[in-house]
Parts: sequence; structure tokens; C-alpha cells
Amino acid sequence: MKLRTKYILFVVLLHLTALVLTYFIFRENKILFIISEVVIIISVILSWQLYQQLLNPLKLLLQGAEAIKDKDFNVKFLLTGKYEMDELINVYNRMIDELRLERTKQQQQHLFLEKLINTSPTGIIILDYDENIQQANPKALQLLDMEETEIVSKSLKDLSHPVLMHIEQLQQGKSVTVTYNNAVTYKLQKSHFIDRGFPRQFIMIEELTAEILAAEKKAYGKVIRMMAHEVNNTIGPVNSILQSALSSQLLLQEKNGNLLQNALQVAVDRNHNLNHFMRNFADVVRLPEPVKAEINLHQLISNVAKLMEMKAGEKKITFEYHLAVTDFYIHADIEQMEQVFINIIKNAMEAIDYEGCISFSTYLTERKLVITDTGKGINNEVAEHLFSPFFSTKKNGQGIGLTLIKEVLHNHDYELSLTTVAPGRTEFIIMF
Repeated sequence: MKLRTKYILFVVLLHLTALVLTYFIFRENKILFIISEVVIIISVILSWQLYQQLLNPLKLLLQGAEAIKDKDFNVKFLLTGKYEMDELINVYNRMIDELRLERTKQQQQHLFLEKLINTSPTGIIILDYDENIQQANPKALQLLDMEETEIVSKSLKDLSHPVLMHIEQLQQGKSVTVTYNNAVTYKLQKSHFIDRGFPRQFIMIEELTAEILAAEKKAYGKVIRMMAHEVNNTIGPVNSILQSALSSQLLLQEKNGNLLQNALQVAVDRNHNLNHFMRNFADVVRLPEPVKAEINLHQLISNVAKLMEMKAGEKKITFEYHLAVTDFYIHADIEQMEQVFINIIKNAMEAIDYEGCISFSTYLTERKLVITDTGKGINNEVAEHLFSPFFSTKKNGQGIGLTLIKEVLHNHDYELSLTTVAPGRTEFIIMF
């Protein structure tokens, strides 16, 4: 039974009892009876007024509770001029103001954190209480090359992406460095925060490719400059002496003059080769900033392919073209990009060795070039060191071809990957 009903029943019973008693007590004395009736009527009026004063605050409290339940913090009450009621209204209005202010602060903080997460240069993946992916910021989606619908609300165990597989195996509070597509290096870190008393895990994905490339270049650049300095300082005077000896008429008068002349010429040629060898290394260090211009990618591919066709023909390697219907324009340094394509095709031809195919495919919408070869492919052991400076699987390789390719493409802000996707099918992908 409600309090209002109880109060009304109590007042009614009380006054009915008073009426009955006054009737039996004062029925013979009309004056006292009339006075008692007046007193009862006044009591009824006072009870009603008391009822209004007691119940109205309760009504206001109920209305306020409904507003709070509906999260409507804009409902406020006007003062009535009654002290007790106004005190209650003042307390309620202050509470509503505080709640509204707190909600505004939380909304602002939430909006700020959302903007911070979405604009962060670090990929962030947030898991829910069941360790399913609840949110992934744009940078994480870009680094993983996935759409939001592909990963949200899914468990890490259910996703076959190689980077996410490393994350799933990563322990809480630990970090690991992984290489993706044999070209891009990521640092993965797993941590957690407390949300409503329960731990929530999140993962940060940071691309380290540019930093690693800069650190490597700084390290090997110093070594190369030192080597080049020492080699040039040594070879210059030696070549001068050898040239002087070769030009001497006395040499020809010797008994074995021709043999000695040939030996000296071999030494000179070897010194020239050594100089050329050092220049190749120095070119990686001294690579200039790209002078970009608008160039037709299809025309560039055609020009480089024609340059390599004769060499490819000797090894019975054919070129296939699967190019977009319309022209594909890129903003790049034409000389540096020519060198990149020459190195890629040369590596593909060496991987094929004899008799095979190299194909060129362009995708205008995705801004992508795929160069595919039918060579022997790349094993896992080699893949880990593929773009490392001075690493080569060739007998006389210098290990600077892929380093130069990576350097040029990163200077152009292009993404690359080199993977063997199937036996006899290796893809070099460039995203413009």
C-alpha cells in the first residue's frame, strides 16, 4: 500500500472516530458539540494541508528520480516559496547541475580520447572483456591492410593475418618485433587498462621500417665512407705507378715484357673494378632526394622491359603485361624509378635462372603494381634478411640491390612487399 493511501486512511479513521465520540459525549450540550465539530473541521483542513506539504516533495522526488533514470539532466524545479520544499528543490537542482556537468566532462573526455585514438600515428587495437576485437583505429587498419568489418567483433584466434597471429601469442606487458611481407617491420606491444573494475587488453602496432632504415643507413654509411676513403687513397697512387710502368719503353725490351705488361694491365683493370665496386656502395649512401614529376607508369615499365628484353631472351624468359586500360600516372623521380625496375627485373631473372616468365600487372583503383616471376622463390631463412644491407644469396653479390630499391621507394613514400605466394610464384608489390 502506498504511503499516500495509508495517510488518507489514517486521517479519515481518526476524524470519523472523533466525530462519533463528540456525538456521544456532547450531544446534550449543543454549544460544546458545535465547537467540537468546528475543531474537527479545522483538523481536517490542517491534515489536508499537511498532506499537500508532505506529499508534494515526494512527488517532486519521484519526478526527479524518473528524470535521472532516463538520464535527462535538464529537468529542474522552480522554488515554491515554502522553506522545506525550497530546501529540497535547491539540493535536487544542485545535484542535477553536478550530474550534467560531470556527463559533459565525460563526453568531452570520451570525444577527445576517440579523436586521439583515431588520429594516432600508432596502430591501436582494443579488446573487449571476452578478448574479441572491439575497436581498431584507422592506422591499425592501414598497417594490417584490412577493413574494419573484417576484424571487429572477432577473436584474434579466428584471424589468419600473420601480424595478428603474433599478437595472439604475445604475453601481457611484453613487446616483439616482426617483419611483414619481408619488407615492413612492426613493433607489437600488448598491455591493459582497468575498465569498471575489470582488465581490458589493448595492442599497439608501431611501424619501425623508417627508423630501422635510417639507423642502418647511418651505420653502414659511416663504414662505406671510411672504406671508400681508404680504397681511393690506396688505388690512386697504385694505378699511377702501374700506368707509368705500362707506358715505359723499357718494359717492352725485357725478355718477358709482354707477360709483365699483361699482368700489369690485369692489375689496373682489377683496381678499376674495385673502384666501381666501392662506387656501387657509395651510391646507396649518397642517394639524392627524388626530383619528382608526373610520369606514365605503363610507359616506364615498357621502356625498362625493352632494355632488359635481350638479356631475358638469352635465358628464354618472356615478359607478360596485364596493365590497366587507362594510363597510370605516378609522381616520382623517373631516373630512380628506372633503376628500381631494372634491379627488380634483374633479380627476377636471376631467380628464374633459365626459361620462365615475368609479368607486370597494374591496378588503377588500388594504385598498385605487381611484378610476378616464376623463379625458385624465397625460403623463410632468406626472407628474414632479404632487405638487410650487404646480405646476398648470390655467389658474387654485393647485397645492395634490394637495399637500394627499398631506399628509393621509402623516399617516395611508397609501400612494398616481396613474398613467395605459391611454389613458382613470387610477387614484388609496390603501392603508390
